[in-house]
Amino acid sequence: MVLVLDTNVFVSACLGRGAASSVLATCLRGDHIPLMGAALMAEYEDVLDRTSLFKGCRLSVTEREELLEIFLATCRGTRIYYGWRPNLKDEADDHLIELAIAGGASRIITANVRDFVRAELLFPTLRVLTAAQLLRETEI
Repeated sequence: MVLVLDTNVFVSACLGRGAASSVLATCLRGDHIPLMGAALMAEYEDVLDRTSLFKGCRLSVTEREELLEIFLATCRGTRIYYGWRPNLKDEADDHLIELAIAGGASRIITANVRDFVRAELLFPTLRVLTAAQLLRETEI
């Protein structure tokens, strides 16, 4: 299954939160194919630089950077040639839908499912789930 992992899922995995860690592990094992685009990569790098976000994290800065590099090696780089905007109330999340559509993903995995509920444009083949919902759905 092709997925888009929102930044908050990667951060949660770094912090050792169960479902997010398990979803990241499925990507690292090759059970799922995560997509990566330029905007999402910039967001990942920006968030990983926020040291206050990782207070009490079980991974050091170096380990988080290594985990990101390993994760990126499993990602399929995807270019977005068409913007589907305006779409979401929080326009900062529009790039996730655009990446999913451009790369043929069937799922966006995020902790902020509510941000996608009132989308102006609907894509029937694309579902937005939490990490826990994906695990229940796929039983991995």
